[in-house]
Formats: sequence, C-alpha cells, structure tokens
Amino acid sequence: MRITPAQKQKHAVNNSEFRLAVGAMLLPTFHLAALLLLFVSAGRCADAAAGGDGGRFVYNGFRAANLTLDGAATVTPNGLLMLTNGTIQMKGQAFHPSPLPFRDPKAPNATAARSFSTTFVFAIFGQYTDLSSHGLAFFVAADRAVLSTALPGQFLGLLNNTNDGNRSAHVFAVEFDTLFNADFHDLNSNHVGVDVDSLESRVAADAGYYDDATGLFRNLSLISRKAMQVWVDYDGAATQVTVTMAPIGLARPKKPLLQTTVDLSDVVQDAAYVGFTSATGVLFSRHFVLGWSFGLDGPAPALNISVLPALPPAGPKPRSKVLVIVLPIASATLVFAVGIAIYALVRRRIKYAELREDWEIAFGPHRFSYKDLFHATKGFSDKQLLGAGGFGSVYKGVLRKSNTETEVAVKKVSHESKQGMKEFITEVASMGRLRHRNLVQLIGYCRRKGELLLVYDYMPNGSLDKYLYDRSKGGLDWPQRFRIIRGVASGLLYLHEDWEQVVIHRDVKASNVLLDAEMNGRLGDFGLARLYDHGADAHTTHVVGTMGYLAPELGHTGKATPATDVFAFGAFLLEVTCGRRPIEQDEHGNRTVLVDWVTGRWRRGLIIDAADTMTPDGFNPDEVSLVLKLGLLCSHPLPNARPTIRQVMQYLDGDMVLPDLSLEHFGFTVMEQMYSREFDKNMTMPCVSSTSMGTVSDISGGR
Repeated sequence: MRITPAQKQKHAVNNSEFRLAVGAMLLPTFHLAALLLLFVSAGRCADAAAGGDGGRFVYNGFRAANLTLDGAATVTPNGLLMLTNGTIQMKGQAFHPSPLPFRDPKAPNATAARSFSTTFVFAIFGQYTDLSSHGLAFFVAADRAVLSTALPGQFLGLLNNTNDGNRSAHVFAVEFDTLFNADFHDLNSNHVGVDVDSLESRVAADAGYYDDATGLFRNLSLISRKAMQVWVDYDGAATQVTVTMAPIGLARPKKPLLQTTVDLSDVVQDAAYVGFTSATGVLFSRHFVLGWSFGLDGPAPALNISVLPALPPAGPKPRSKVLVIVLPIASATLVFAVGIAIYALVRRRIKYAELREDWEIAFGPHRFSYKDLFHATKGFSDKQLLGAGGFGSVYKGVLRKSNTETEVAVKKVSHESKQGMKEFITEVASMGRLRHRNLVQLIGYCRRKGELLLVYDYMPNGSLDKYLYDRSKGGLDWPQRFRIIRGVASGLLYLHEDWEQVVIHRDVKASNVLLDAEMNGRLGDFGLARLYDHGADAHTTHVVGTMGYLAPELGHTGKATPATDVFAFGAFLLEVTCGRRPIEQDEHGNRTVLVDWVTGRWRRGLIIDAADTMTPDGFNPDEVSLVLKLGLLCSHPLPNARPTIRQVMQYLDGDMVLPDLSLEHFGFTVMEQMYSREFDKNMTMPCVSSTSMGTVSDISGGR
C-alpha cells in the first residue's frame, strides 16, 4: 500500500510525540520542569507568529498566517504572500483580519494616534528588469469599504477616482511606485512616497538607501526581482513618519530615506486596518511579500531573515519585448479603451470646463481657453500669486505659442450674477483695443463657472502703492513720482477724450497703477470701467470704487463721468505726493481725510510741508506745490469746479498756469462730513475703514 505524504507526516509526528513522552518519563524531575517551560515558551512564539495579541505580530512567511485576502492576493505553497499573480488590470489586498486600536483611551491625549512600527520584506517581478506597471503600498485604513471600492492601475488598489484626494478616505500609505521605464524619462517613477488620502505623495524620494560607511546614496530598482526590506515608523508624539529601506540582509541604515511630518490623528479613527495592496495596469507584474511584523507603541519584532520563504527563480529575460508588450496592451485596449477614454474625456472636460454662450462668438479673438490660462499659471499655483484682496486674485502666467513666451497677469473675479454679463464682455472686448503707453493692456478674458478671468500684460515692478507704503522696497524719488503722475494723467486723457469712445475707469488709485520695467506708471485694472459714446450722457449705475477716491455726487446721481475720474485722480495726486492714503484711521478710531489735511496746511501757507519727507534726494518745491494744489482743485466737491483731464495735462506740462486758489473756493469741509457717516442709501457700498481701504464692485450687475 502507498503511503501518502500526509500519512508520512502524521506518522512522523506520532513517533516524535511517543519518543518525547518516553524520554520525559526517564528524565529527572527538574529536567521535566525545564522541558515544560520550553513547551510553554514555544507555544507563545507560535501564537505571536500566527497573529499576535492585536497590537503586535510577526509573520516569517505566511503559510499559516491569519490574514484577510482580497482580489488576486493569495499565499503560495511555500509561504509567499503574492498580492498580484501576473494578470493585467488587477488589484490584490492583504490585511490583518481585525482592526487595531490606534487610539489609547487611557493616554493623556486620547485623540492622538498611537505610535507604531512595521518592517516587511517585498519583491516585485515585472515582465522586464527595466519596465514595469504599477507598484505596491503598505497602508493604514480606517474603513474596509474604501479598500473594497479601490481600483487597479494608477490607483494601486488603494483608492478610486472619486475618493482620491478626499480627506474622508482616511487612508495613510507608503507607496512603492514602479511605473518605470529606463529608456523613456517621462515614465520614470521608481520612487517611494508618503500618501495621505491621496495618491499624490506629500513627500517622495528615489528608491534607495544611504550607505552607513560612505554616506553615499545607493539607488535600488524596485522591479529588480530582488528582495528588499523596509522599515516604517510613526512617532505619535512628534507626528513624524520615517521610512528606511535596504537590500535584504543589510542592516537597517542609520540615515532614513524619508522623514516627514504627518498627523495620523486626522486619518485613523479609534481602530484601523493595516496591510498591503498592489495593482497592475496594461503590463503585468507579480508583487510578493516575504515577511511582515508590526508593533504598536514600540518597535516591531525583528524578522528572521534566514527562515523567510524563497522567491521563485527570476528566470531569463524574454527575448522580445514587443511581442509580450503589444499583445497585453492590445487586449487591454479592446476591453478598457472605451471606458478609459470616456473617463479621461469627462475628467478633462470638468478640469478645463468653461462657460460659453452663443453671443460670445463675436469676441473669439479676445477669448482665452481656460486650459491655456491654467497651464500658464501652473494651475493657479500659490507660487504664481501676485496679489489678492476683495477685488479677486491676480496670478503671474506665461503663455506659450509658436515658440514664443508672453508674460501675463491673470485676474480671477467673481461673476455670480448673469445680469449685465453680455454688456460687460462687450466692453471687455472693446477695451482690448485700447492702445496707450500708460495703460496696462487688457488682452482678453475667459469665463469659468462662477469666475471671470481677465488677462493683462504683466508689469514686472508691481503696483505703485507698494513703493509708497512698503519702505523695504525703497522710496521713489520726486522725478519718478512726477513722471508716474504725468503718465497716469496722459492715460486718462486718452480714455476720456482721445479714444473712439469715452472710457470711465472708475477705480483710479495707487494700487491700480502698475510699474513697467522702466518704472513708468501704467493705469491698469479695467474690471470696473465702462464706456459710452462721445456726446452721450452717462447712465446711472451701481456705485463702485474705493473709499477715499469716490466723488460726492456719485451718492446722489449714481453716474460715473470723466469728472468722477478726475476726483479720484485728485486723491491719487495727493497720495503719491504725500505718501499717505486718502483716508487714514489711528488706533483710537479717529479718521483723517487727506484732502482736508492738505487743505489745512495750504490755509496756513505750509502746503510744501505736506509732501512725503521720505522722498530720496529731496524734491522740486515748485513742482510739489503745483501737484498738491492741482490735487486740491481736482478734489473739489462740485464736479463743475474741477478741471478736465486735458486741463490737468496742460497744468502739469506748464502750458497753462494753475489759477490762484482762494479761501472762498477751497473753504470746504464737505469731504470730512461725507466720510464721517455712511453714504446715501442709494449707494451700494458700506463704510470701509481706512486701514482696509476696501474696494466695492459689482462687475456683473447694473453695468
């Protein structure tokens, strides 16, 4: 009769037990006690290897391991945990069957995640040693439901297209990304990364380790089909993650590969699952884990490297990459091409979605695609942000077309209301035809969801107000200030009288005057401007602009006219010359109106004393006196008493003599009265303190 291997094993065990029992009866009593202790100790070790006490375990191979397996994951006869088996577009998951207590209710900070340590040995067998699909990851996940809905491919069997990047995922992972091709640099991704609720790593590094002897970095190929060991430690007190790796058999390097701050208290709940996940794409790979240990509140138990299961033979490298690659790619394309294409198309359209209406066809040359602006500003990155406030945010961008690069400034403002949008876009397109050396060129626009994006020429030296109030940038000398004043006046003259239509800027102020490379002043930000034909009457509109620059009649008529721009220009003249804001408020809440302050000095014959004392190299008293008096004249509360912008230019150029100012003409305190209370109820703006100098605007309605 043939004896099966199982019967042989049982027979051997029975014989061993019999011999052990007989031997025990022959041993002295103290030998028998020692033997019993040895059995108890061995039993405890076996229990630890089988899963531990819930917070500490070690698996030196997985032949009898109590793990939950999902997807393609399986345990080979010799004890290897094989997460993927060489099938394309497949995921495999293996994790400790029960969640571990990641929070200690008895700890002083019961909401903090507990420290943990884990070490494991893995190997990845791709089709080639220089080409692979996707990798594997060690994870800590609060909810198994997230793992069950995870996708293969680039999602690593960890997340999906819906929860990738969503904080509700509650997943922490250390990924080993192997989408790698040594011949095509745009595919290189042989790295280790730390992920939190996203497959975009918070921090990443090339796979490898630091040699203790030399301190040099040694690269490791994750798809070399060779085993390598990883150590992951989380310090709950310091909220710090450390990742170290090395070839198997090498002692743990002293210098870690990665170290970063991650507070897992925001990720894990009271309990969480720990384990591994991997995935394949259009190329197949096999992902193996040889051994794994884990410990809460202390170091993970050491792995016994000598008893880990052996990896399968690496085998010869296939002779034809093309045949092996093309066939799975072709088959995968037939199965998944339609789904992937639709998904990619929908995602792309959502990412670059714009708001377009039929009436905008006529403005095609002035319309930018959101995709171009997105790439020009590097995704509207914070690093590209030039400024932000109540008016919106402005980003620096570089538009690339036909091997040329154009620097632009892209301003994002809200347009929640559709009312008046067609008229507004019409005006934007019209103002795109404005051409003057002292105007910032408005190039075009784009509409997206609740945003309007305006595209301007980029001015490298930023806005004038920074040089007036931020002394770290260095002060402006008087010739520079006078040239800027004259330049802005010239630009306003073009808008009011020399262009084909009358353009009312409606927000003339220092922060809207930008400086080009030669420090020439250019009036910008036409987001509030409006136009009408020469000889026509201005229409009533919502009051928009900035406190301190608004003409008094706006509160009663609601009509923006060239005279209201001249009033704002008067405040601008005083601001640039005095280096003070039109309205200032001290720590006691007392407000000072600049025009009244300058008027007081003029009455006492000390108008020159109002000039900015921080002006380098002094100033020209005659020019300063002229500009200050002209600022008062432009700031007159009665619009008919103000000069036109052409007369302003003639005064600045010396072609006309500024009329003498009289106490009867300038004995007014209406400005002080106007800014000491709220505007008329017909005005749509709130009172704004001089410290914030808020801008009030409604770009979409009542234009």
